[in-house]
Order: sequence, then C-alpha cells, then structure tokens
Amino acid sequence: MARVVELSHVGLFVRDLQQSKDFYTRVIGLTVTDENDRFVFLSARPEQEHHELALLVGREAPPGTAIVQQVSFRCPTLADLREYYQRIVAEGVPIQRQTSHVIALGLSLMQPCETALPSGSESPSVPWMPIWPGPPANSLKMSERALKASA
Repeated sequence: MARVVELSHVGLFVRDLQQSKDFYTRVIGLTVTDENDRFVFLSARPEQEHHELALLVGREAPPGTAIVQQVSFRCPTLADLREYYQRIVAEGVPIQRQTSHVIALGLSLMQPCETALPSGSESPSVPWMPIWPGPPANSLKMSERALKASA
C-alpha cells in the first residue's frame, strides 16, 4: 500500500515577499535556497532539503482573514525554544499564548503583518509556532519566567 513518510514542504501566498523573507530568515533562521521575484524557497536543513517552506506572491484574501491554522517548526531543545522566545520578544512580535500539547511545548504567535496599515492597526497573517517535543509538557511550567530561565 502506498504511504506518506513525512511532510515535504508548505507553500504560503504572501502580500510582501521581501518582508516575509526577512521574517523567516532573520527572525526564524531559515536559509534561502532559491528565489526570484515571484517566490522564495527556505529550508531549516539546506544540506538535506531544498525547501520546507515556499513563499509565493499573490495573497488576495483581505488582511486578518484566517487561512492557515498554524505552521510549526520543531526545535531540538528547550534552550532553542527559550532563545526563540527571546528573539520574538526582541522583535516586538506579540506572543499570543504559550502552549502545552501534552507531548510538546510551543509559543503561538502571528507572523507580522505583510501590508502597511495605519499605526496601531496591525493585522496578523500566518500563525507560526516553534515547538519542542521534549518530555511530557504537563511536567514543565509554561510561563514567561520559565522560558526566560537559563537552560
């Protein structure tokens, strides 16, 4: 019987390709593996995977329209999740919630708005969540203080 062994990649339509590229490379740390004026391919493992994320121009839904429920990237350690917490806070990106999925811990946030809106009227676009699939999440405290603590 045919079967799927893993997810290959996700493609997202975006309003501002360069702003989205900046977020995923500078803040998230993905590597650009290919690009032109219509798309950017990004990978967390460019030596093994050409891309896990494709950003493409052409998003037409109104700002604030929920299209994608979440995009999650796995972190190898709790220290990595804590570092992402620090980066995200430093960027001024609001963390919507700290999540325990029983099997993993995560930070839920929205990729910064891709369109210029009047001051104070940010509209999020793509939900993004770094997760750490460590020991049972219910055995760890998910709090700002816990995430800021040293590894």
